[in-house]
Amino acid sequence: MNAYLDYAATTPLDKEILDKMLPYLTEEFGNPDSLHAYGRRAAYAVSEARDRVAGVLGVKPAEVYFTSGGTEADNWAMRRLSTGRLCVSSIEHTAVLSAVRVRTTYAKPNEDGIVTPQAVEDAINSDTGLVCVMAVNNETGCIQPIKEISALCKTRGVLLFSDCVQAAVTQDLKELCTYADAISLSGHKIYGPKGTGALVVKKGVPLRPLIAGGEQERGLRGGTLNVAGIVGFSYALEKVQKEREQFCKKTEALRTMFEDKLKNALGSRIRIDGTNRAPNISHITFAGGDALLNRLDLLGVCASGGAACSAHSALPSHVMLAMGKTETEAKNGVRFSFGRHTTEEEINFAAQTVIECVNGL
Repeated sequence: MNAYLDYAATTPLDKEILDKMLPYLTEEFGNPDSLHAYGRRAAYAVSEARDRVAGVLGVKPAEVYFTSGGTEADNWAMRRLSTGRLCVSSIEHTAVLSAVRVRTTYAKPNEDGIVTPQAVEDAINSDTGLVCVMAVNNETGCIQPIKEISALCKTRGVLLFSDCVQAAVTQDLKELCTYADAISLSGHKIYGPKGTGALVVKKGVPLRPLIAGGEQERGLRGGTLNVAGIVGFSYALEKVQKEREQFCKKTEALRTMFEDKLKNALGSRIRIDGTNRAPNISHITFAGGDALLNRLDLLGVCASGGAACSAHSALPSHVMLAMGKTETEAKNGVRFSFGRHTTEEEINFAAQTVIECVNGL
């Protein structure tokens, strides 16, 4: 059998969501900027989707900007939200870290993978304009103290941006939106279509244009809107937030089962990384485990060494290095992530396969 344990990399498109999208890929194919009936129907679908997303997040529709995904939303935030110095956590997704400007300071996590408010305060300068700390780390699953960091940012008069791409299936986004001045989201992490996402920016926060070439998204992001994708993204976001508590309960039970089996069989040869973790992610460091992923793949277990966007890099995980791990340890981590369709049968198969592979290394 096979066990797909890489839901943090991407999720399958929900059949219910696909059904919502299909009309806008076929008969309702109009360009939402066209003035005729086809265009007006497409524009109405986008408007409804924007209202739906705003309702889920508890924000105004005008504060929602649709993008091609989390990477674009992260880039937009880092490059166009503030002209001041940036303060960025060292465990951010590469979409953030690769987009930072020269004038940047970094807030380091503790050894448990948490970026504390004190670490942020120590990294803020008098000319800092924007702080960036993700809500849930995409490698370790560690939930960051966004509420407390938000309070700090408010006292210092600094904007807070939070990458919520990995948080959307387990965290209350409406609550997170009360703390952050801007957040990013991605469709393919929430059982929606790839190539979709959003940047949400509170009213009054200046946002400069990202893409020239059209008046779409209030003149800030040119390009014909992906109507079907936007519709699918909005329904997917609504569904995962509605099912969040049930999802957390299920995935936590599966993760506990998986980790207990590995701990009982392998003991000190493994280390489970991070604390205060989202229930759907398990990052485990294996002694001599740099060859483990290939073996697991050959035997039908799909996992990852961290973010899929960095999977082809031979470099050690920047998240693990920031947490104080050695380069060897940072190369020996494997992320297992659980989702809506994960079964106990998959967990049993995956755990047994991991144990056999580690014993054979």
